[in-house]
Amino acid sequence: MNLHITDEISRLRAVILGRADSNGPVPLLKDAYDPKSAEHIIAGTYPKDEDMVKEMEAVMNIFEKYDVKVYRPQKIEDYNQIFARDIAFVIEDKFIKANILEDRSREIDALEHVISKIDPSRIIEFPENAHIEGGDVMPWGEYIFVGTYRGDDYSSYITARTNMKAVEHLQKLFPHKKVKSFDLRKSNTVARDNALHLDCCFQPIGKGKCIIHKEGFLVEEEYEWLIDFFGRENCFHIDKDEMYHMNSNVFSISPEVIISEKNFTRLNSWLRSQGFTVEEVPYAEIAKQEGLLRCSTMPLIRDSN
Repeated sequence: MNLHITDEISRLRAVILGRADSNGPVPLLKDAYDPKSAEHIIAGTYPKDEDMVKEMEAVMNIFEKYDVKVYRPQKIEDYNQIFARDIAFVIEDKFIKANILEDRSREIDALEHVISKIDPSRIIEFPENAHIEGGDVMPWGEYIFVGTYRGDDYSSYITARTNMKAVEHLQKLFPHKKVKSFDLRKSNTVARDNALHLDCCFQPIGKGKCIIHKEGFLVEEEYEWLIDFFGRENCFHIDKDEMYHMNSNVFSISPEVIISEKNFTRLNSWLRSQGFTVEEVPYAEIAKQEGLLRCSTMPLIRDSN
């Protein structure tokens, strides 16, 4: 398999889509990985497998419509395998295994049938002390945008998933790229104050535009850098409620085609007004675990520009 990913939007040819058919019982509150999941555990509204399977099948149907090759993880009984983006990611022709929460370490084993198709010299593992998850990593031409948390209290946040050691290691791996990091706002307890990953508060899309949530960024200058980079008129700002419902976590099949959640009324109207084709799917149940369309997909091959 000839991996090729240089941005978030070029025409998609091959992707890994997570699975939701054997998530296991509702987690205990003490085992929740993020504040939004905890909310739904407490409220008794944690998503059911059968509902999430239907949502993922809707995405599968869109991929089939656009002739995208889709791989699925092998099934692990009673194990959450929805968020394929967290466990690995591709930059250029390299498959990078993420360093993720220990409780989720088996997820990568379920991709062995895909990994075995990749040249072993192209598979990279990060040092143990360099924490990184795919939701924080966005290739964008000559740049790699990376979400991180720089606070000295990093280890006290289960929601802090990518550290500066990983940012530095990424720069060593790709010396010809500009690795640009963004310090994100974290909360273990309040979902509306937590940017779990960079794609929870920002995402570049086609036609030189982006979706962004200002309060997700701890350093205003870093937020302003993105506004200047894309141009204010090209930035769609989402509020706290829209961030909470994961409006920035859409997924691009091409520069013109975006998969989005059907309830994102304001965003989807704006996207269409900008000339995008919006493929709407139901994904509100999966969103209860603080992840959405980008989180559950891992692109392997996109066309060259």
